[in-house]
Amino acid sequence: MSKIACVITNYFEDVEYTDPVKAFEDEGHTVITIEKEKGKQVKGKQGESVVTIDKGIDDVSSKDFDALLIPGGFSPDSLRDDGRFVSFVKEFMNDKKPVFAICHGPQLLITAKSLEGRTATGYKSIMVDMEYADAKVKDQDVVVCQNQLVTSRKPDDIPAFNREALKLL
Repeated sequence: MSKIACVITNYFEDVEYTDPVKAFEDEGHTVITIEKEKGKQVKGKQGESVVTIDKGIDDVSSKDFDALLIPGGFSPDSLRDDGRFVSFVKEFMNDKKPVFAICHGPQLLITAKSLEGRTATGYKSIMVDMEYADAKVKDQDVVVCQNQLVTSRKPDDIPAFNREALKLL
């Protein structure tokens, strides 16, 4: 089964973390949360979830994982100002490993300069940013690009997002 890295920090969109993680774990996959420091507790923006971080970014390598999950909310925007997270995400894209980004998750992909020529979707407020990053943006519940990148727009799209992510795993 797959070992999935999940980059996350405070103000993630609760269900965009909890629902995919439950779907992945129900199928036997392991999800490892990654933030700046191991053991830190991060909270969802809806106040429904508190996550204790498994690993600090300095203690992991993309080579240790089979796939990457980037939940939305404010978390991706906060993480993308740290070059360690940007490099980590870029390595998954460059190595053609599965990447699952929902809502504002593609913000990290934009900063990693990993959307050029890709077909993807994201939350409506970042679609223009994705276009400027040279992505082909679709306004639909889920987009799968090159059997690697799965993107969705918002919490309502989670069933389609999980379905397509699980197919790639």
